[in-house]
Amino acid sequence: MTTAEFMIGRSADDAVERKQEVRKIFWALLGALLIHLVIGYVLATFHDRLFSKTVPMEEEKPVELTFVDLPTPAPAVPKNSMFMETDESKQSAAPPKEKTFESNANSVAASQLPATGDAPLPSQEGKDRPAVDLETHAYSLTNEGARPQPSARPQESPSVAPSAQPTRTPLPDQLAMLRPTQTPAVRPSAAPTPQQPRSAYRPLKEQTRISGSISNRGISSVNALGTPLGRYEKILKDAIGSRWYAYMEARRDLTTIGTLQVHFFIDRTGRVKNLKITENTSNESFANICLQSILEAQLPPIPEDVANTLPSEGLEIDGMNFIIYPN
Repeated sequence: MTTAEFMIGRSADDAVERKQEVRKIFWALLGALLIHLVIGYVLATFHDRLFSKTVPMEEEKPVELTFVDLPTPAPAVPKNSMFMETDESKQSAAPPKEKTFESNANSVAASQLPATGDAPLPSQEGKDRPAVDLETHAYSLTNEGARPQPSARPQESPSVAPSAQPTRTPLPDQLAMLRPTQTPAVRPSAAPTPQQPRSAYRPLKEQTRISGSISNRGISSVNALGTPLGRYEKILKDAIGSRWYAYMEARRDLTTIGTLQVHFFIDRTGRVKNLKITENTSNESFANICLQSILEAQLPPIPEDVANTLPSEGLEIDGMNFIIYPN
């Protein structure tokens, strides 16, 4: 009996405990469900604020346009204007309206033929050459001309002894101008001996074939503005060219047909620096003549107003060409 009662008593207590556990589980599930619902609602409501980057919104401003009156630049030649030499016969007192080239003097464009192309040059017939020459003439080297001879002394009176007459000794530079002639004892007055005129250096030029756009009729010329830099470049080319032609006359048999191109700088004092050969289709003798002509050229210092506009290296000479054409 005791065991059986004991057994029955334990079974009743278990039933009560089970009910309590069921209730606990029910309330736990209900609480968990409510918690999940609250969390889901919060996530759905505040998702953008919690998980997106907050970027401050800038107030949109209307587009504003500002018009500024820029000062009109003074008319000047472009920095990299091509140099075109102007002959004295084509100089113009007034500068041209279109400053196409930089030069040693002003010139106004003109053409002997109607315009046939687009280049800012006159149209003309001639040879096909890489250079642009508007006329044809041979080169000439600088010649100082003959010095005047002393005038003939008047015939002295016979009463004066010959030993009393002073004897004139010709100067060393006059000896080359003396010529052996049969002079009579008493020479009548005669016309003075013709003397070689003074001449200046000028390079060889051969008129080239050009199809240009200039329509103004006249002697072939271009729109060029004379500038201090252009005048210095003219001095540079004349100093080098005069020596080059003189050396070529003496050593022409040692050279061959071809082209040589050099690159160098001229510093403020007029010295040549960083001389380099960039191209040579001739031989070494021709190269030596060209280099010697450049290095021995007597150049004046660059004018102060020009030097102040140049880089620290000085005036850059890029692409100076020396050419021997076939006959």
